[in-house]
Amino acid sequence: MGFLAKLKASLKKTREVLFMDVKDIFRIGRRIDEEFLRELEERLLLADAGPGLAAEAVGKVRARFKNGEIEDSREILDFLKQSLADGLAGADLARLAKNPDGPTVVIMVGVNGAGKTTSTAKLAGHLAEQGNKVILAAADTFRAAAGEQLDIWGGRLGVDVVRHPDGSDPAAVVFDACTAAIAQKADYVLADTAGRLHTQANLMRQLEKICRTAGKRIPGAPHEVLLVLDATTGQNALSQAKIFTDLVKVSGIVLAKLDGTAKGGVAIAVNRQLNLPIKFIGLGEKAGDFAPFDAGEFCEALFAGATAGKTVQSSGGEN
Repeated sequence: MGFLAKLKASLKKTREVLFMDVKDIFRIGRRIDEEFLRELEERLLLADAGPGLAAEAVGKVRARFKNGEIEDSREILDFLKQSLADGLAGADLARLAKNPDGPTVVIMVGVNGAGKTTSTAKLAGHLAEQGNKVILAAADTFRAAAGEQLDIWGGRLGVDVVRHPDGSDPAAVVFDACTAAIAQKADYVLADTAGRLHTQANLMRQLEKICRTAGKRIPGAPHEVLLVLDATTGQNALSQAKIFTDLVKVSGIVLAKLDGTAKGGVAIAVNRQLNLPIKFIGLGEKAGDFAPFDAGEFCEALFAGATAGKTVQSSGGEN
């Protein structure tokens, strides 16, 4: 199964929320009136597209219909699809940074259970497949077995892992990984860090130290700080992202666990409200269930199979 097919399958629940009873909301002969538009906005909210984008998209549909630019339900779906794609402005910046003067350092951050370790390993596999030499830094020395988990992934992927004993200084792990990357002429250092909340001041200071230490060993590092978000948490993921971006210079988002969630619209909300590109998405547990984010593919998958009746009539006086 190709990645687009996997993405379509992963967004099935989100589509079900967005287009539930699609024959009713877009049924032949249904009038476009305020009730119709309210229901359309509600569907977008249920899919976690966010209140701002939902209201804006529906407002555009209303204006286009009144101007005679939209006449039937199929056109509404096409226009809605394009509006959501436009809501992902900046997604063309999803390419991972590349340090021209040596190894590129990427720090992975996020809360507990977001999927950082798995996403770090998947990113390593993705980069290795492209011919890059990657070194993993097991900088989550706080969670028991985190280093062992990354070791297992490294063995599967054929990627070296720099690891210290549990409880060690994670900044020292990153320093040693950077040193190894320079010696081995590696292309990337990917650092898996401990999950942390903004209320854990010691861990937040630790994260700042990790970034400073990387910069001391490799000028300009870290070149990317990627925030891993759990898509299944919907708008809570957006709240987490706001907290981290206030405390750390986050350069992009990795949206993990997108498979099976009914809240896939959060991808649009996060990108739009934080003005941060979604760099990668994860669709499952396997190394191949991970790819760079593509706004066009995402919206194509979100609307896959959505159909509508041939005509939706206006209510009296709408034009």
